[in-house]
Amino acid sequence: MIGKLLSRWPLIQQLQHGTDGTGIEAMTERTRNLRPKTDGASVTRSICPYCGVGCGQLVYHRHGKLVSIEGDPASPISRGHLCPKGADTYELHTHPGRLKTVKYRAPYSRGWQKIPLDEAMDMVAKRVWETRERSFQESRDGQSLMQTTALAHLGGATLDIEENYLIKKLFTAGLGMVCLSNQARI
Repeated sequence: MIGKLLSRWPLIQQLQHGTDGTGIEAMTERTRNLRPKTDGASVTRSICPYCGVGCGQLVYHRHGKLVSIEGDPASPISRGHLCPKGADTYELHTHPGRLKTVKYRAPYSRGWQKIPLDEAMDMVAKRVWETRERSFQESRDGQSLMQTTALAHLGGATLDIEENYLIKKLFTAGLGMVCLSNQARI
């Protein structure tokens, strides 16, 4: 009785008949029809944002929704491997507890308030420009300076050389900053 019952299992059938092309395999129809969660999704290559190593990531998306983020096997840096933080990138972006608004605490305030991203970006831009205007030195002792030492910039090491070049040009030639550094040096 048990032998007859076991003989209907696909694995037992495969062991009895072998994999010699008879078409018997240890897989149910349901298993055969399973597809990966990334099936039909578009993929975009990216870089993990969490440290200076620059591991490659594949970002899968479908209809404007994030589907999965995985290590990029074609990356010469990580060859498809990600550290625990990089492997959790998808969860960090899609977790229901993730903050999606800017929290702002005004000077001397004891509480935080939520403000729209556009308002926060305008506040930052206004404060950068006011600081530059207040501290900009065109010359000293008859020598041209064209600088401000009241602002500084710390870049991220995962930026590529072109992005770092543009940032350096904006902050030095555009705003006159002399205090620039990059995470890759730390």
